[in-house]
Amino acid sequence: MEDYLEKVPGFVERIKAIQEVILTNIVLIGQIPAPTFKERKRAEFFLDRLSEFQVDECSSDEYHNPIGIIRGTANDTPPIFVVAHLDTFFKDDIVYHYTLKKKYLSGPGLLDNSAGVGVLVSLPEIFRALDLRFKSDIVLAGVVQSIGRGNLRGMRSLLKTWPGPIRGGVCIEGFELGRLNYFSDGMIRCEIDCVVDLYDDTKEKRRANAILILNEVINQTLQLSLPQRPRTKIVIGKISGGFNHGKTAPRANLGFEIRSDSDDMIKLVFGRIKDIVDGIDHEHDVSLKLKTVSNLRATRLKFNHPLVKSAAGVIKNLGIKPVGQPTESELSIFLSHGIPAVTLGVSRGKHMLMENATMEIEPMFKGIAQIIGVIMAIDSGVCDG
Repeated sequence: MEDYLEKVPGFVERIKAIQEVILTNIVLIGQIPAPTFKERKRAEFFLDRLSEFQVDECSSDEYHNPIGIIRGTANDTPPIFVVAHLDTFFKDDIVYHYTLKKKYLSGPGLLDNSAGVGVLVSLPEIFRALDLRFKSDIVLAGVVQSIGRGNLRGMRSLLKTWPGPIRGGVCIEGFELGRLNYFSDGMIRCEIDCVVDLYDDTKEKRRANAILILNEVINQTLQLSLPQRPRTKIVIGKISGGFNHGKTAPRANLGFEIRSDSDDMIKLVFGRIKDIVDGIDHEHDVSLKLKTVSNLRATRLKFNHPLVKSAAGVIKNLGIKPVGQPTESELSIFLSHGIPAVTLGVSRGKHMLMENATMEIEPMFKGIAQIIGVIMAIDSGVCDG
């Protein structure tokens, strides 16, 4: 049995002993609004906190990703990256208030991804509490502009501009303990804008309803035949439009994603949806515009990759069942650059994308122990083959 596998279970109680530091960081970070494109204040706090923890080097890159570097003991070993996205789905017009109880912590954006960021910024203190040193430099990066329209721009920039090789990566998400992501679906995230004139200026003829037009797009899209292999699906995620209960909607917007483990299949399905949009645009004499918001290529490590096997061993050794599933996250950028990486979840919870998102505190200590274990595995050389 590898040395790190033997040590990890003993970390849990020692991590629990500094829970006040960890929970404080989660709350302080979580109560700073950070919608995508507006992460500056949270990024500044992240950097200040790393400085307070006496991290060797603290700076921001050209894309304003805050970065801390804990120097390792070896001079010729590439760094290990540990990352978490700073942005949340919530806008800055809600109350970012967190409630801490004996067994639970709750608040908007907690599970996606204030808990992940709070744990990330706590790692220097956790390493000290566990008396850990690493051969590799440990790069702690809070990445901006990840979710939605952010299109993982912060992560893309971070790896594109990094001056040397990277040994391996760990992505931290607040939810859910036991997740072991080592492959990423390909994805195209799209929006369709529909604009119609309520009246013809010359004939005063009532035109179509933008919401009903998009409903027709949805109906025809859901009739498309999708294969089970390669695994492919269309997710209709949001629709909005209109301005009054009693008025025909002149504008509406539809958001959806195409996901598959085959990039070719994504292109094929996208082409079919474009044909649907073009046909309805022509038949109903409306303005329908299909645009791509973000996209990812399908990437993966094999299950027998040493990093995946080691991560699964760490998780199992903590009494947790690892669950492999695809993700569309920072992981895909690591893998597309040929850097072995996995995504891990901090704890369990509920109401992930609601303002009352709730995280169980007790499982978090095992969640942090697994992160430490995987970092130790990478430092031991499992990604060096």
